[in-house]
Amino acid sequence: MTLKKLLIVPILITVFSSTGFGQENFEIPDHTLSPFFYIQTDDPELDQLPLKGISSTVRIVGVIADVIVEQLYTNEGEQPLEAIYVFPASTRASVYGMEMVIGDRTITAEIRDREVARQEYEEARDEGRSASLLEQQRPNVFQMSVANIMPGDSIRVSLKYTETVVPTEGIYEFVYPTVVGPRYSEKPLSEADPHDLFVASPYTHEGEPPTYTFTIDVELAAGLPIQEIYCNTHTVDIEQHSPDKVTVRLNESEMYGGNRDYIIRYSLSGEQIDPGLLLYESEDENFFLFMGQPPARVLEEDIPPREYIFIMDVSGSMRGFPISVSKTLLKDLIYALRPTDSFNVILFAGGSTVLSDESVAATSENVEWALDVIDNQQGGGGTRLLPALQRALELPRKSENTARTIVLVTDGYVDVEKETFNLIRNNLHEANLFSFGIGSSVNRFLIESTARAGMGESFVVTDETEAPVIGERFRQYIRTPVLTRVEFTTGNFETYDVEPVSIPDVLAERPVIIFGKWRGARQGILTLSGFTGEGRYDTQIDVGVIEPANSNAVIRYLWARHRIAILEDYAAVAPGDDLIAEITELGLSYSLLTAYTSFVAVDRIVRNDGTELSRVEQPLPLPMGVEDTAVGGVSGSMAVDEAQVMTWFGKIFSRNDGVWIDSEYSSDMIIEEYENGIHTPEQINRFVSLSKEMIVVESGKAYRLRASLPDGMLTLLQNTPNPFNSETTIDFQLSTGGAATPVSLVIYDISGQQVRVYSWDALTPGKHTVRWDGNDQRGNEVSSGVYVYSLSTPQYTRIRKMIMLR
Repeated sequence: MTLKKLLIVPILITVFSSTGFGQENFEIPDHTLSPFFYIQTDDPELDQLPLKGISSTVRIVGVIADVIVEQLYTNEGEQPLEAIYVFPASTRASVYGMEMVIGDRTITAEIRDREVARQEYEEARDEGRSASLLEQQRPNVFQMSVANIMPGDSIRVSLKYTETVVPTEGIYEFVYPTVVGPRYSEKPLSEADPHDLFVASPYTHEGEPPTYTFTIDVELAAGLPIQEIYCNTHTVDIEQHSPDKVTVRLNESEMYGGNRDYIIRYSLSGEQIDPGLLLYESEDENFFLFMGQPPARVLEEDIPPREYIFIMDVSGSMRGFPISVSKTLLKDLIYALRPTDSFNVILFAGGSTVLSDESVAATSENVEWALDVIDNQQGGGGTRLLPALQRALELPRKSENTARTIVLVTDGYVDVEKETFNLIRNNLHEANLFSFGIGSSVNRFLIESTARAGMGESFVVTDETEAPVIGERFRQYIRTPVLTRVEFTTGNFETYDVEPVSIPDVLAERPVIIFGKWRGARQGILTLSGFTGEGRYDTQIDVGVIEPANSNAVIRYLWARHRIAILEDYAAVAPGDDLIAEITELGLSYSLLTAYTSFVAVDRIVRNDGTELSRVEQPLPLPMGVEDTAVGGVSGSMAVDEAQVMTWFGKIFSRNDGVWIDSEYSSDMIIEEYENGIHTPEQINRFVSLSKEMIVVESGKAYRLRASLPDGMLTLLQNTPNPFNSETTIDFQLSTGGAATPVSLVIYDISGQQVRVYSWDALTPGKHTVRWDGNDQRGNEVSSGVYVYSLSTPQYTRIRKMIMLR
């Protein structure tokens, strides 16, 4: 039996909305796509943590890094598994290969159209063959699915990618992302695109290490003597083999350090790197990579008045370390403004607030006012970035000739990257944009793409000590470009399909990388030219003195990936079948992972004789420094009653208060009730053997299977209405057959402080209702915000959330 869809995933807190537990109008509300906390089930035969380790090998030669990532999946339980793991990669990564190893057999993955690859994977899974599927959910978020991991199995899946490592201000930086941070989303689950389902991922709690090991070795052959190399994110061991070659190994103490980006920085001897050219020649196509070094920065003496709008993320995921770093950064930036400058500050979470209806002069009084406002921020709530950006763009200008710069400070934990990109691209005439990513594992796709769309630069601050240095670098960038009116010419060297097709102002002392194809004779002069504050500038290289090399074959992947990134940018602005077709063709032609192509590896041997698979989603660690509030956690020792997802007999079920709901169920279906397997229709008899409370859909009909519930079992329903502004109703039910029992209902604010307490010494089985008037225990009105309500008996506890909007 095949699975037609994979559209139901775990949810933070799932709820029932009905007037009675056993009535036919039983209804499931439309859940919001959101991350949730992982909870260990009580099934000792199920290995819920099949990913045991990640090991990576990185080889950097010149400006090109080649990376192999190996994931080890082992089933230590007694049930065959399908494992799902969501993980990040560099936004520049060109993923060009994948292999799956089972015992002594190695299966090389094939690149396929995304839908075809998933179909091949699902068919193999349902036929009992081991298979793996690598899909791109974002340019920097991938999902690995591995099916039919049998008890005792160890399956290794490796992927290969390449990217460029380009210096900025003489500093090279290699970034290896390790974990996908939790995304805030307001999308209803029923409307979610398959690309967005990764948002509903399980997370462990703050401070808990990853459940899998992490190792990484980096071999660097720089080509020039290495002046300095260091890693501020992890403890490493560095071995120098020669002046230009080193090996960097992760120290054993960092075995569980996969909860933050791994970053190596290094510099080379000498003031500047000479222009470079790499050539690759094949029977079908020839490729080149040109690296032109811009001039040293020339500062402009007369800087016109400018307006700066600082947009600061104060959502729940920024609470603690990220918001502390943001404060340091913004203080440094605002203090450095000149009196002739004007500025404003917008703070955003679930909503947004603005410092002033129009920008104010950067006087000492106004600067202190802004810093006081920023200092009072603690972090909490959702991450509604788009309205904040829109609000910034709509602010009135101080004058027509004032240049406006928007500075966005966020961790990027949203799932509206394309919508944000569209908004910026459609308003380029209003302002340019610089983005600062704050945190140990930021959403670099959002940070980099917003800056690219806004014709600005992106920066990432991983700890508080970096904030002043990066802030100063930003101030230098925006004073004047290094090179403007930039042109690239190739003389007699016949080139085509050159990327990028145009080069914006160069704002940093960073080499300009240009990819392309060439044909005909290997001759001509390549020139990068432009204007600095001192006049015209040129840097050149003679093609005739450069020999093609087979080791440069990765250029084809880098070129294709860059072209795909540009097409995806255009597709975000004006989506169309032609763009999708072109991206798909590039992915298939150059064997690259894209939004529309996937890698799939299928074993030829049937290894599962028909035993049903248990589908488990590998829990992710919260990035280091990110608090539980990023996924709606509350302080204190309260445990959230999370949902779970399981697969039985080829169908996916999500659990709600002990009831397993078929993913094919919809609220308009009439439910037929059956208890303890009595007189159940033949088509659902196999589910009776599971002895679980279930709603099963077969042939378009919904069936409710009831098992005998333990005495005193609680069912806590979602409050209605929710959100509310004056009064709300909370319904709950004690299972029938039990004696009267003590019950308490406690309402907490988001910090974990008790707001209101209801208690009963002996409450009888059945349905009960509490109406909360929005007042605390003393009769005072509570403020708007998120509240948690906890229902407890001596044996059980249930917890849910509600929202008060005054």
